[in-house]
Amino acid sequence: MKKILFFIPNLMHGGAEKVLVNLVNNLDKNKYNITLQTIFDVGVNKQYLNKNINYKYIFKRLFKGSTSIFKLFSPRFLYKYLIRYEYDVVISYLEGPTARIISGCPYKSKKVNWIHTEIKDEHQLALGFRNSYEAKVYYAKFNKIICVSDTVKQNFSKISRLKETNIDVLYNTNETEQILYKSKDIVEDIAFDKNTINICSVGKITKIKGYDRLTRVHKKLIDEGLNHHIYILGIGEDEDKINKYIKENNLQNTFTLLGFRDNPYKYVARCDLFVSSSYREGFSTAVTESLVVGTPVVSTLCSGAQELLGYNNEYGLVVENSEEGIYEGIKKLLEDRELLAYYKEKAIERGNFFSKEKTVKAVEDMIDSL
Repeated sequence: MKKILFFIPNLMHGGAEKVLVNLVNNLDKNKYNITLQTIFDVGVNKQYLNKNINYKYIFKRLFKGSTSIFKLFSPRFLYKYLIRYEYDVVISYLEGPTARIISGCPYKSKKVNWIHTEIKDEHQLALGFRNSYEAKVYYAKFNKIICVSDTVKQNFSKISRLKETNIDVLYNTNETEQILYKSKDIVEDIAFDKNTINICSVGKITKIKGYDRLTRVHKKLIDEGLNHHIYILGIGEDEDKINKYIKENNLQNTFTLLGFRDNPYKYVARCDLFVSSSYREGFSTAVTESLVVGTPVVSTLCSGAQELLGYNNEYGLVVENSEEGIYEGIKKLLEDRELLAYYKEKAIERGNFFSKEKTVKAVEDMIDSL
C-alpha cells in the first residue's frame, strides 16, 4: 500500500481546497494510505473530509507573514521540521509555498506538484519562493507537474522552461452524484421570480473574480430594459465595495449578494444562467458544477474556459475577457431565449464528461505510473 501525502495551505472555501477534499475522499483506500496535511487548521472544507483520511496541520490558527518567514529557511529544513515523515509520494496541491516545502523532501519519495492557476510571468512564478530563479530550480525537482487545464500547462511550461514530458493535464474531481443530489434540495430563503431571467455566480468576492465589472454590466443591461436578477454566492474582501455600488445605483432589487452557502448547487440549478466574470482562472470548479446541474454558462476567456465550453462555443458562451465581452455575452442570451434553452441542453451533455469516476481514475493512473 502506497503512503501518500497531500499538502495544501488550508481547507478554506476556494476551488482547489474543495476539489482536493473530493479527490482524497474518492481515491482507492485499498491501494493508498492517504494523509492530508495543511499549514493552517482552518477552512469550511475540513468538515467534508472522510474519517478514513489522516488529517494533520502545522499551525492551529492562520497568521500573516508565514510565506516571508518560510523564505528564511531552505526547503529541506522546512520539510524536515514541518512535515518530518517519509511517504512514497508527496504532493503539493498548490503552487507557491507548499511547492517550495515539498521540493525539499530529503527522502526517495516521488514528488508531485499541482498548478491551479495561470502563471504568465516571472513574478507569478516566484510567488512563495525567494525569486523566479529559485522557483525554476525547485520546480525542476518534481517528478511530475500536474496542471488543471491545457492553458495552465502551456503558460507554466513556457515560463518555467521545464520539459513538457514531466507536465501533464488532469481535470479536477467533482462529486458529480452528490452535486446532482444536493441540487434537488428545496430553496426556502429566496423566491426566484419566474417572470425574469435569474443569473448566478459562485466564488470568492475578490478582485480576480471580476464582480465589480459584472455589477457595472448589470446596471447597463437594466438601464437598457433587459430585466434580470443576479445572485452571487460567496464571501470576500470586496463585499463592501460591491454592496456600495449596488446601493448607490439602486440595484438592491435586482442584484443580491447571498453570502456563503454550504449547498450552492440548489441555487445554481434554479437559475437560468451562470456567469463567470473572472479575470483569471485555472479550471473553474464553479463552471464545471454549473454544467453538471444543467445551467448554461457565459464565461470570460481565461484558462480552462474553452476546454469546458468548447473552442467554438459548443457547450456555452466564451466571451472576450473584458467588461464589454461580459456585456455582449449576457445580452445575447437575455435577448435570445431559444439559444438559452439550447445551451441548457448542451450544459447537461457536457456535465457528463466530468464524471467523478473518470477524474479519480486519471489521478490513480498518474500515481501508479511514478
